Amino acid sequence: MKNENSSKHESAVLSLFEPFELGSMKLESRIVMAPMTRGFSPNGVPGQDVADYYRRRAENGVGLIITEGTLIDHPAAGANPNWPNFHGKDALSGWEQVAAAVHEAGGKIIPQLWHVGTTRKIGSLPNPGSLPVGPSGLDPLGDKVSEPLTEQEITHLVDAYARAAADAKRIGFDGIELHGAHGYLIDQFFWDKTNRRTDRYGGGIVERTRFAVEIIQACRQAVGPDFPIVFRFSQWKGTDYTAKLVETPEELSLFLAPLAEAGVDVFHCSTRRFWEPEFEGSDLNLAGWTKKLTGKPTITVGSVGLDAEFTSLFKGGGGSNTVNLDGLIDRFEKGEFDLVAVGRALLNDPEWARKIQEGRTDELAAFMPESIKTLV
Repeated sequence: MKNENSSKHESAVLSLFEPFELGSMKLESRIVMAPMTRGFSPNGVPGQDVADYYRRRAENGVGLIITEGTLIDHPAAGANPNWPNFHGKDALSGWEQVAAAVHEAGGKIIPQLWHVGTTRKIGSLPNPGSLPVGPSGLDPLGDKVSEPLTEQEITHLVDAYARAAADAKRIGFDGIELHGAHGYLIDQFFWDKTNRRTDRYGGGIVERTRFAVEIIQACRQAVGPDFPIVFRFSQWKGTDYTAKLVETPEELSLFLAPLAEAGVDVFHCSTRRFWEPEFEGSDLNLAGWTKKLTGKPTITVGSVGLDAEFTSLFKGGGGSNTVNLDGLIDRFEKGEFDLVAVGRALLNDPEWARKIQEGRTDELAAFMPESIKTLV
């Protein structure tokens, strides 16, 4: 016979599998597949293996799939010919098949729209002649790699995001996510280290949101009022894990308000460790503070289900064991966030969510670096 504590724990776990509605999108669980760059789309075109990869997660309890980063229509958007495009007839046809496969499995799916900005190395494929672009032509280390974007070039980039959003809706996706995190293009406008502009796209933390605001507004106009727009942001950068856009809740509120007003429906709050408080004097993590300050639903993410934060998993070829979700569930039941994004734990175990739901935690497969080499 199960004891009372065991029954309460099972009930708490099952709360992660309650439905969630967002505009026109109804999710069957609160588990989200986090976007993870895979690089299995030759010449930017996703094939049947990509469709099967995402479908397997959808048929095993993942309520929402956020795809790997997909590149908007700009010659310097990416740096690898196997990263998927989200433009062009062949790539969009491939993504249409991916969306259909996920829907057949009962899931929902949104593409993450991406531009790497000045993290692109000069000479990278595809389009080796295209220089990296960014607000001030500075890479994340503060070194000059190109000229600052002109206002006309910024307008063209905004239009490219809007076209991708319109295409996502047209070919059957359930929403979009804008990648505004980790030191990529949109985040380069946020960060004072890479944005030294003196025009309307530069200045204080509010002024530095203008590029993102224009993208959100253009995407909203392209897709209408009920098509969900998720916005991913972070404090940390790929080149600086200690970076901070803001130091206080007051600054975070100033930063988030223009984005929320522009039309963001959900904030995807990227941290390396979901369990860490964002500011002194409160246990709330970044997703918790974002929900408190904006009133918008939030997604938490950061080494969920792993016994070490994700960036340490590749050191010395080591991997990760699985851990219980007690801390996560406690925060979820307190209403700190609405959805939970799972990354590495889902890479080599497409049944991860189903096993959690059914209490089969002894069957969970541990993450190993080899997991990134194939589409399981």
